[in-house]
Amino acid sequence: MVAIDVGWALGQLQQFISLDDHRLARELAAARRGEYDDTADHPLVAEAPVIEQILDRVTPTWRSTVDFDPTDRWLQRREASRRAMTMLSRAEELRQRLGDDAPTFDAGHLHPWVWDGARSMWQSGHFRQSVVDAAKRINAETQNKINTRAISETDLTNQAFSDDAPKADRPRLRLPEDDDGKTAKSMRRGIRAYAEGCFAAIRNPAAHENLDEMTEDEALEQLAAFSVLARWIDRANVVTTP
Repeated sequence: MVAIDVGWALGQLQQFISLDDHRLARELAAARRGEYDDTADHPLVAEAPVIEQILDRVTPTWRSTVDFDPTDRWLQRREASRRAMTMLSRAEELRQRLGDDAPTFDAGHLHPWVWDGARSMWQSGHFRQSVVDAAKRINAETQNKINTRAISETDLTNQAFSDDAPKADRPRLRLPEDDDGKTAKSMRRGIRAYAEGCFAAIRNPAAHENLDEMTEDEALEQLAAFSVLARWIDRANVVTTP
């Protein structure tokens, strides 16, 4: 996935804020005339889908961290746009001034199965559930890939990457570089063990409702772990019986 075009995003956000300024001016003028302008926000409606995608990339939790005003449907997006502009325009300055030049990680760069599965809960601040949903998405995609619903999670990946030859009802997954040699078999064993660790040590604890909410960093680390697994499964070829 390509990096965000900062200049374009800043321009889109500024345009949205300017449109909202115009909307407010029109509504105020109409109110002074004792009228109601029901078309003032039409340009904002048209731009909202683009702005929301930018906000989702730059500040993924904006829906839960920026207050929603029931009397002004656009205020939340306007405030979130201002915050996003600051984050985009001063990101390098913040890294330098705060003494952290370490690489940053964008959740949008996770494997699509993981981020698409986690996105909804993540944006509402439910980080633990976002990890659970990402795991569910990987499980579902793996089941779809080898056309089974009979097994799931650890059993599913154990059978999919088994060293055994495929059977009529049990296709296998093999990475493109798998030549059935010693290294390939070691890789399969590692994937099976890694998948079991992800489901047993990450997914299962995350599903416990009585545990405290995760921090964003903790959840992102766990999503990244699942992203590694998703890429292996996605890259793998389905091998069936002749």
